[in-house]
Amino acid sequence: MDTSTPGGAGRVPRSDEQRDRRQYIRDRVSGEGFVRAADLAGQFGVSLMTIHRDLDALQSQGWLRKVRGGATALSSTVFHGNVSERMAAMADTKKRLADAALSLIAPGQAIMLDDSTTCLYLAERLTERTPLTVITNFFPVIKLLAGESGISLVALGGTYFPAYDAFLGLHTAEAVASFRADTLFMSTTAITRGRCYHQSQETVHVKRALIDSAARRVLLADHTKFTREGLHTLAPLTAFDIVLTDSGLPAEEQRRIRDLGVTLKVVGRA
Repeated sequence: MDTSTPGGAGRVPRSDEQRDRRQYIRDRVSGEGFVRAADLAGQFGVSLMTIHRDLDALQSQGWLRKVRGGATALSSTVFHGNVSERMAAMADTKKRLADAALSLIAPGQAIMLDDSTTCLYLAERLTERTPLTVITNFFPVIKLLAGESGISLVALGGTYFPAYDAFLGLHTAEAVASFRADTLFMSTTAITRGRCYHQSQETVHVKRALIDSAARRVLLADHTKFTREGLHTLAPLTAFDIVLTDSGLPAEEQRRIRDLGVTLKVVGRA
C-alpha cells in the first residue's frame, strides 16, 4: 500500500490512519488558518462524519476551533502554542519574573501554580524554599517536582488536555475547591483594558477556582501579554494582590494599571 502523506495519491495504513490524519489536520489548520471539512474528507477518502469526529476531538484537546463548514486556527495573538514554544518565548523575561516571585515565598507555605510556563520557571526554583506544599494542574510541574525532597506535591486531576499539557475543566475546578493555599502564582494569555483573558473556557474555570482558593494572588505577566486580545474573560487585574511584569511595559500603561488600584511591581533587566 502507498503510504505517502495527505495530498499525494496514496494513504497511510489504516492502523495509523486516524492518528496521522488528525496530526495532518492540526498542521494544516495551523498553517492555513482555515480548512474546509469537505476538502479534508475528499483528500483522505473518508466520510464527512469521520472528519467532523476528528475536528471534535482536536477542538476538545485545544488544538483548533470548529466552525461551520470546517475548522479555524486559534489566532496567534490568542493561542498560547505548545509548552516547548511557550517556554522559548520571552524566556529571559519569564525567568526574571520567576526570580521575583520566588522572593515572595517562605518555607512552610502552601502555594498553587497554574499551567503557565512562567510558573514552570518558578517551579524549577522551589527547592530553594522547602519545605513547601505545591498544588498544581500543570503536568510538567508535576513531573518536575515529583519525588523532590521537601516538596509535598498535590496533583489536581480532571480531563487531560494535550494542547495545554494540563488537567482542565469542571472536575479539576472542583478539585481545586478542596484546598486553601497561602499564595497562588498565575499567568494569563492576554490583558486588555485592565482585564485578563484566556482562549479556553476550560482553562478559565480552573483559573477562577485557583483565584478563589488562595489567600494571596500573584499574577506574572510579561509586557507582551498587554498587547494581545483574548476570547474569554478571566478576571480583572484588581483580583490580584500583586501583578509582576517587566520593564518592557510602557510607563503610560504602568500608570493606567496603578490608577486602577493595582499593586504593580516592575522587574528590570538583570
